[in-house]
Amino acid sequence: MDLQAMRREYGLGSLHREQLFASPVEQFEHWMKHAIDSGVLTDPTAMTVATVNADGVPSQRIVLLKGYNEQGFCFYTNKNSHKGDDIRNNNQVSLHFAWLALERQISIIGQTVELSDEENDAYFHSRPKESQVAALASQQSRPVDSRDVLESHYQALLKEYADTDVPRPRHWGGYRVIPDTFEFWQGGKHRLHDRYQYTRDGDHWRITRLQP
Repeated sequence: MDLQAMRREYGLGSLHREQLFASPVEQFEHWMKHAIDSGVLTDPTAMTVATVNADGVPSQRIVLLKGYNEQGFCFYTNKNSHKGDDIRNNNQVSLHFAWLALERQISIIGQTVELSDEENDAYFHSRPKESQVAALASQQSRPVDSRDVLESHYQALLKEYADTDVPRPRHWGGYRVIPDTFEFWQGGKHRLHDRYQYTRDGDHWRITRLQP
């Protein structure tokens, strides 16, 4: 398999300084709306969350963005998971959206803060009951003897809570990533991509074009 010979040109668009919003959150919303409306992305809200553990070892996984505004970008998880352990030791994370079918990428670096119990409860109980039970059944990132063991525990909990509300596990909840920097990447011909970085400058954002 000759991977070095695999290549394609990028030519769907370009990105110029005058096209950018002053706020990176507005720019993100503009691109997110286009990503959703395009119909070519199966999971436009899917993002990579990169964390670093206490030993400085990085790891990544895909989660779904569940909300954003000028205050930050939110996702939910089991806080006893691998990512939760990492965030307890180092609250610096990186988010990455790879919209390759649109030849676009967005990177966001920032610090995490925990969402409130009220926010966690509201989102948890908005999910399908089956998903609520799955959050209760799974000790995320921990070893399990077999799929059958997990399924058996899940089915038992489904029966237990068939006619009653599922309690949100205390270790299940959300984080808000408060951004310090954004990067918007648009694929360009001959690998001369357009890249713009937003960095905080007091109450404003400084925009810088980066070389590809």
